[in-house]
Amino acid sequence: MSGPYLQELTLQLAIGASQLDSSLRTRHAQWLTEQQRQDGGFAGREGESDPYYTAFALRALWILDALDAEIGGKAAVFLRQRLTRKESIIDLISLIFASAIVELAVGEVVIPDEDNNWRQNVSSLLGTLRTDDGGFAKTPEGRAGSTYQTFLSILCYQLIEIPVPDIDRVETFLDSQLQAEGGYLEIRAAKRPGVNPTAAAIGSLKALGKLDPATQTNTAAFLSEMQSDEGGFTANTRIPFADLLSSFTGLLTLADLDSVSEVNTEAIRRYALSMQSPEGGFVGFTLDQTADVEYSFYGLATLALCQLCR
Repeated sequence: MSGPYLQELTLQLAIGASQLDSSLRTRHAQWLTEQQRQDGGFAGREGESDPYYTAFALRALWILDALDAEIGGKAAVFLRQRLTRKESIIDLISLIFASAIVELAVGEVVIPDEDNNWRQNVSSLLGTLRTDDGGFAKTPEGRAGSTYQTFLSILCYQLIEIPVPDIDRVETFLDSQLQAEGGYLEIRAAKRPGVNPTAAAIGSLKALGKLDPATQTNTAAFLSEMQSDEGGFTANTRIPFADLLSSFTGLLTLADLDSVSEVNTEAIRRYALSMQSPEGGFVGFTLDQTADVEYSFYGLATLALCQLCR
């Protein structure tokens, strides 16, 4: 049970991460391991374990080749307990992906292949998020599609091995989000395009097998202009500082568009290294003080990508 796009990306990041300095890998792997809770899950900066942060922690450990049978087994127990709960769509997608990771990494089966009812229920839920514009909304009540939610929904269909319905309408929706300067909007009412919705749009096209980099030169130019003096990428033109999420998604998307040469990858690498917390883990941006598992994934993934782009 695995989704081609996410599996391919995670394996690619693992290859890049294997080339990182061994002391860096060990320090962050140890920090991530220490974040696992008694229930087998991982949490954010506050609150209880949840599938969202658990998926990020497992991805980070996996690309570091540090996801062993003990960590994976405990995580599988946590994930199985969440299968019967009513989850938010983000947590549901995280649950499916985290389950795929522990199955691929250590052979722990969370969602049995024969459990077609669960898959069909997920597919039905995704169907309730479909909007008239061809995209997917964050909730069943949403009227307009979200570029990011559309990307997540496509990945979710891949993970449960059910074809995305009506791909042509998804393409039409994504086209409607594209702005003249090359970036994509998150929602129709948004004032300006951003790095992360642009990455979601390009990721959606790639996952659907519909990406033609030759037609996306404006998008590559838009993304390259988002690299800041800090070295990382800013989320959009109004935000004055870089962050690790935008730095990872921006660089990944430029790689997908065969346009990495348009940015300074060494400056991105230095920026990502500067986001390390002394005791392990990564913070999200310069003014941030607290490491967490989500930004630790983005930090490690950014460094892995920089290795692959050399």
